[in-house]
Amino acid sequence: MSDKVSLTAQNRLIISGLLLSTILIIAIAIFAIFNIQKNLTEGYQNFGQIISKTLAIESVELIKKLPQDSIKTTLRARSNALLMGHSDIVLIEFRDKNGGLIYSTKESDFALDLKPSITVSSPLIIPSDKNNYGSVTVGLSGKTISQITSTTRASLLFVFAVAWLVFAFVILINTYLITRELRILQNGVRKISTGEFGYKIESKDVSAEVEDLFKAFNDMSNRLHLYEEQNIDTIMLERNKFESVLMSIANGVVVCDEDDTVVLINNHAQTLLEVTEEQLLNTKIQNYIDTSENYCFKDKIEQFKDTPLDIIEKKPIEFNINVDNKVIKAIISPMFTRNKDYVGYIIVLIDMTKEAEMDKMRANFISNVSHELRTPVTVLRSYIDTLYNYGNEFDYDTQKEFIGTINQEIIRLQGMVNDILDFSRMESNAPMEKALNSIVEVVETCVHQVEVLAKEHNLTISIHKDDEIPDFMFNYNGIERALTNFMSNAIKYSPDNSTIEVRIHNLKDTNEVEVTVTDHGCGIAPEHQKKIFDRFYRVENNTHTVKGTGLGLHLVKTTIEKYHQGRVYVKSAVGEGSTFGFVLPVKMEVENEKVM
Repeated sequence: MSDKVSLTAQNRLIISGLLLSTILIIAIAIFAIFNIQKNLTEGYQNFGQIISKTLAIESVELIKKLPQDSIKTTLRARSNALLMGHSDIVLIEFRDKNGGLIYSTKESDFALDLKPSITVSSPLIIPSDKNNYGSVTVGLSGKTISQITSTTRASLLFVFAVAWLVFAFVILINTYLITRELRILQNGVRKISTGEFGYKIESKDVSAEVEDLFKAFNDMSNRLHLYEEQNIDTIMLERNKFESVLMSIANGVVVCDEDDTVVLINNHAQTLLEVTEEQLLNTKIQNYIDTSENYCFKDKIEQFKDTPLDIIEKKPIEFNINVDNKVIKAIISPMFTRNKDYVGYIIVLIDMTKEAEMDKMRANFISNVSHELRTPVTVLRSYIDTLYNYGNEFDYDTQKEFIGTINQEIIRLQGMVNDILDFSRMESNAPMEKALNSIVEVVETCVHQVEVLAKEHNLTISIHKDDEIPDFMFNYNGIERALTNFMSNAIKYSPDNSTIEVRIHNLKDTNEVEVTVTDHGCGIAPEHQKKIFDRFYRVENNTHTVKGTGLGLHLVKTTIEKYHQGRVYVKSAVGEGSTFGFVLPVKMEVENEKVM
């Protein structure tokens, strides 16, 4: 397992400082380069303007007294000389006052095949008589400015990079010096934690603040050494034992002194009361407020204080509190020293939520079972009493009808009794034997068993199966009861004249077999689907009268998951029907196996 590297607050601060300084230096460098480049560009533009104006003045002086046919030759000679003398000048054009081209260096043999980056124009005017002879345009390549910009950018980047490296180096050196002092202190603390009391730290070459800290540490180490000589190990061992015992107790423990201040609270008590140690430690226990905003300890603490200690010692105060749907039993007992001096009291907290839920479930279960058993017993008694006293007065068909009703109630009664017996057997972890069986045969048997009940509601049961469904190890009776339960529920909640589909899938990829039962009934709401396999849980709805013990689907889940290492599930939508299914692993061993 690789070690996880976590950044401390100091490391995060250093990294943040470096990142911030890096961003700042880069921003300053970009700003400086941008301004320098802008100024260089403006200077270069001015340089072009000066050349253009100078050329205009010189050209006017040359051509003002020349005949028309000599002007172009003179301008060509002047332009070519200037083009050869300045590497940045790549274009010179002269135009007359009407904009017509007189001469362009593009016609010259010395012309460079370069596109000017800056073009500047100036008029050919004689200031004395204000005659306009046209204009001259000078195109500059920008080669010089480009070289200057590159050199300037590289120089600035180098300067800023060196500045950043120096800054980072200073930070790292400072960090190293600080962490070095902390490592020295850490090593000293480690020595103390291993019991090496009296260990001293050398305070040479450290800052003044750290030197004071080292001196305080050395003083503490020396004092611990003195305490060690006074059997502090024995005292600490006993205290640690006491705290370890309290912390490891399965129940919650809150210890208060005689002033009602909480001096110790174990982890389980923090969980039960939903508080942290910092929230409750060194506070008055009477100020604790539960989820209903009640001072649940206040009245009982007052009762505890008003009761004589000899009575409260023999009979501690017991009461229940509620915290976020949890039922917690609290027991307050006094604490005494060996000399019988009263030093405070201890509150033991016991989570009774499951017990309360189980009591409620048992009460509901007993009520449901009593109600469900009363109906068939009452019917049986009425019908049997009627047959016994007046049977000779009934014809054969009436007697047959009575006996049929009695038989149905006996079957119903037997089913409920079997559910209770199966539940008891599974709760006691009784073994369930497995043998090599055919799941297809189980499905066909279950369908045959419920066909009579299905015909009463004009329901059709169809079986769909994949090819080559393998035989595998399972308990025949257990799987038969589970599947019968699914089918009975499907018949109970299916509308008349509908179809129930039973499917058998061979999941070759996972080496499993899946069996599903689908009906087209009223469906199950999502809030019930999560709890439908819980014991004693029954779905209340307005469509069907709820009957049964609430154990059927729980027994299915226990049979499939606990005894066959499979899984059960339900898929349903209100008004669209339900699909109940289970998946069983295929095991190829032939010998019988028992699962506890």
